[in-house]
Amino acid sequence: MPGQPALLSATELRKRFDALVVLDCVDFALDDGEAVGIVGPNGAGKTTLLGVLSGAHRADGGAIRLRGVEVTAQPAAERCRRGIVRTHQVPRPFGGMTVFENLFVAASHGGGFGRSAAEDRAIDALTASGMRHLANRRAETLGLLDRKRLELARALATDPAILLLDEIGGGLTDGEAAELVEIIGQLRSRGIAIVWIEHIVHVLLRVVGRLVCMDAGRIIADGAPNTVLADPAVIGAYFGEDAACRVLS
Repeated sequence: MPGQPALLSATELRKRFDALVVLDCVDFALDDGEAVGIVGPNGAGKTTLLGVLSGAHRADGGAIRLRGVEVTAQPAAERCRRGIVRTHQVPRPFGGMTVFENLFVAASHGGGFGRSAAEDRAIDALTASGMRHLANRRAETLGLLDRKRLELARALATDPAILLLDEIGGGLTDGEAAELVEIIGQLRSRGIAIVWIEHIVHVLLRVVGRLVCMDAGRIIADGAPNTVLADPAVIGAYFGEDAACRVLS
């Protein structure tokens, strides 16, 4: 509604690792139920941005607000319980636990739910991810696609308002990626806001309604996907200045 704060907003975010500036005064906002894709060349700062938003990295400057309340100094565990949840490029489930046990731990320790509610959250995540038939399988026996599905399910078990996805389609075949896209689309239909980093742009475009391009720690384009992909600055960031000049000529 007009006048209400964005679900998530970041202003003038800065992050450096020693002398390397990774985020350089980044402004970003996300509304309820919105799905945003983030693209850019390697080293653009995409994964660091997700790390700072989730609390895995502490910002060196700027502010992060969730529904208008500042959470900049809150650790990742607290942000998770408030609804900001992140997946990782390489899933690392608890291998010695079953799929269900992984989800129960996510709901109880990550989401902060009591035993009964955590069991309900785990069952819901099993269903939403299509993993009910794997509930009693040890996570270490899963193939890559099922590990990725479990990574999504663990995030869902925490009852997120915002899901931060970091190249979750990496390493999958087109058919396998399509299965994940279907699950992610269903999560969006639940009203979960999504921020998704992915190099496979056509996969992103099946879910997101807005695209952000980063380069050298800055956002260089933000808007409708077709507009962003046609932006000479975006083309130049991916393919070099010669390509950008050809677009302008």
